[in-house]
Amino acid sequence: MTLPATAVPTRHPMDPDPAPSTKARAVFALGLVGFLTGAFVGGVIPATIALLLARQVEHQAYSAGGYLTGMVWVRRGRRLAWAGIVLALTTLVVATIAGLLHLAGGPVGQDFGANTD
Repeated sequence: MTLPATAVPTRHPMDPDPAPSTKARAVFALGLVGFLTGAFVGGVIPATIALLLARQVEHQAYSAGGYLTGMVWVRRGRRLAWAGIVLALTTLVVATIAGLLHLAGGPVGQDFGANTD
């Protein structure tokens, strides 16, 4: 039996409708917050939560067999979260170098006056 050219194949009635993942938007939002506050070192916390949540979303999407959508938001959120962590690490390295240079530029020992013997 062949179908006419105008027939549209239908889904099985028991197939679920594709549903958007609510956690995917949360991953993106946390990744964005992590990126925006990454330079202040406080972005590490939301970025870490975004990465942990992204892992859960990918596991759920795999288990759903393609009926859970929103993986684009997860990828974007993961990239933003990693960028926020890199910004935080860069801030810490720059602050450490600045602190070491500040310590190195100071006088060594006690600084006595010119007329002290």
